[in-house]
Amino acid sequence: MKILPLAGVAALAVIVILVVLSVISPSESDKNQVRVVFFANISHAVPIVGIENGYFADQLGDTQIKTRIVDSGPEAIEALFANSADLAYAGPAPFVNGYVKSGGQGIKILSGAAFNGASFVVQPDSGIVQPSDLAGKKIAAPFVGNTQDVSLRNYLTQNGLQSAEKGGNVIIYNIANAEINTIFAKKEIDAAWVPEPTATMLVDNLGGKRLFQEQDLWPNKKFPSVVLIGRADYIQKHPDIVQKWLVANQQAINWINQNPDQTESIYIKFYKIHTGKTLKPNIVHDSFSNIVYSSDIDAKSIKIFAERAYSLGYLGRNGYNLDDIYAKAAEASPWQN
Repeated sequence: MKILPLAGVAALAVIVILVVLSVISPSESDKNQVRVVFFANISHAVPIVGIENGYFADQLGDTQIKTRIVDSGPEAIEALFANSADLAYAGPAPFVNGYVKSGGQGIKILSGAAFNGASFVVQPDSGIVQPSDLAGKKIAAPFVGNTQDVSLRNYLTQNGLQSAEKGGNVIIYNIANAEINTIFAKKEIDAAWVPEPTATMLVDNLGGKRLFQEQDLWPNKKFPSVVLIGRADYIQKHPDIVQKWLVANQQAINWINQNPDQTESIYIKFYKIHTGKTLKPNIVHDSFSNIVYSSDIDAKSIKIFAERAYSLGYLGRNGYNLDDIYAKAAEASPWQN
């Protein structure tokens, strides 16, 4: 199946949700199809392998599968609310942002997909060895509201630092991973909080120093980095399609964990097709080893992301409620925690 890039969706600010649930096109929602968005990151190996190995197609039969590549979690959430996607693989932070801003009505978590796979990488000559060294530095992370953005800003706050726009002296650039790679190479930034394979690329290709992996900051050294999200109205209208997708999602996870070498080969080919660039096998191997693929849903960690996003002002100032974030399909799935 051909996986196409998605263009024209702005994601340079905290998710400005277009809550257009009342104007969703019935003709699109009622079609025998599923439209799925995900990233070109290796942490998104589940949809990549599921598509390439035919697991989703085998389970869904004559249901048409349409896929798109997006650059960020906020972009994926916007695609769901704009009714240009039915399912999305994204991080927990943009999910929480979208869920809260839709009043808890628009989107639901269906399954886990991946844990870990993000690192804080610094320039070798930056002088950064401890949190206090970040004062006055320039740091990049993917788009505002993205999971790595929330983690970076929370880390700064916990260590008594603030971004420049909040009166502090740490300058944060929120840009796409490819651009982060470019400005890191030009030494226009001092550090970056990024997902794989960008983190390993900064280290192996550009001499960056991995100061720490994000999982080192979490209990049990594990945090959710990718979850499967569905549009609430689509889940309600097409429970059979959603359940079949969940079965294939698990099949892909099982295959990935049993066939790491083949997974890496599939990803190298995928990355070449969709970026035009060839990744070195050692970079993919090292990136892959930093990620845990699982359908488990870590509810406690998702709540922590919500607390952090709220403290940063991303969820407004009137409180929030996460009581109904999981779809019934997820609750009924025997492999979930």
